[in-house]
Amino acid sequence: MTTRKLFFRLTTLTLAACTIWPALCLAQNVTDNAVIPVNTPKIASLQNSSTPTPDALKTNANGVANKIIIPTTTVPPPPALNVKAYVLMDAATGKILASINPDEPLAPASLTKMMTSYVVSMALKEGKIHLTDLVPISEKSWRTGGSKMFVKIGTQVPVKELMQGIIVDSGNDACVAMAEFVAGSEDAFANLMNQTAEALGMTHTHFIDSTGLPNPMHHSSADDLALLARALVYSFPEDYQWYSQKWFVYNGIRQPNRNRLLWRDASADGIKTGHTDEAGYCLVASAKRNGTRLISVVMGAPTDAARADDSQKLLDYGFRFFETHVVYQANTELAQVAVSSGARAKVRAGVLNPFVVSVIPGQFNSVKYQISLVKSLQAPVQKGDVLGETLAQINGKIIAKAPVVALESDPVGNWWQKIVNKVGSWFK
Repeated sequence: MTTRKLFFRLTTLTLAACTIWPALCLAQNVTDNAVIPVNTPKIASLQNSSTPTPDALKTNANGVANKIIIPTTTVPPPPALNVKAYVLMDAATGKILASINPDEPLAPASLTKMMTSYVVSMALKEGKIHLTDLVPISEKSWRTGGSKMFVKIGTQVPVKELMQGIIVDSGNDACVAMAEFVAGSEDAFANLMNQTAEALGMTHTHFIDSTGLPNPMHHSSADDLALLARALVYSFPEDYQWYSQKWFVYNGIRQPNRNRLLWRDASADGIKTGHTDEAGYCLVASAKRNGTRLISVVMGAPTDAARADDSQKLLDYGFRFFETHVVYQANTELAQVAVSSGARAKVRAGVLNPFVVSVIPGQFNSVKYQISLVKSLQAPVQKGDVLGETLAQINGKIIAKAPVVALESDPVGNWWQKIVNKVGSWFK
């Protein structure tokens, strides 16, 4: 072999080695790391940019990205408040999201007027009184101390104006006038208030009067007042507009609503303030954001500003770390239940009201649902009859429940309908 041919072959072998060796090294690298992440090109482009690469995106010694860990959503503890008691409630579900001393009986001051207006709204809805009715102003109502609407003795005032005087002005005189008009006397009206509280499940509440003036026997709790606020929102939507009214003018006197949140938070639309030396500064507030409504109750704050600030903290906390989802719309059919001796063989069963759950963000897909129903019914069946219940659970803990009811009535059938339904049941 000539010197020229030998040199040519050595050169060829050297070039081949330089080409094959990096490929062998790359093959060995792939084998050692098993899998190359699909997002490696994106990571490489981040490393080549001037932006610092987060630790989660840095590569290991072999050039392969470390595992990216996305933390799950966690809920921090609620804000620490300098109050006697507080409650934060999801209005749609009634679920308590945060609380301190929720069942402690405390002086409610003018938060009492939430029940006064509730009983009046109930009388309006039942047609016992009307917004245009003229209410005579007695000497007792005129002489009642504390905050006033400034009605005049011997005059007559429409129910609509007195309701605004109660809700916006927190007028004690307006409360007594309406109590006397609805029940004949304030004592009789207080009895109505207590009956209504019992019906709503307010187990730590007792009312002596319609105003909330100091009395050792007059008390309520943060949890009870949240229940009452929820009832106000959903039972009387036609009257709820007054709780967001900022000003009311009567008898030439213009008074502001004392709820500061109505001026600072566009989502806030109620509900009532209260204050006495014994009760401290109190506020029941409600706000709605992105379809979720929350209710906060603050009792015994040291100042007017503090009760507003604390209420804002609670609402902001709730909206940031909880969310509400509608599982079933109102009148949604969930199942059918067999009926014996009915005009029809089955009735539709479902929820009359929207069934919603309140969860922390990202938790909704983990919710499990369960429906429990009676196996059969005997006619007649009335629409609204309770047939069972539906539950929502997370990790075995119930987070919401609602009755499953008959969505339609089924009267007793005639002889032919009974035969047809009976024969049909044999072939099921």
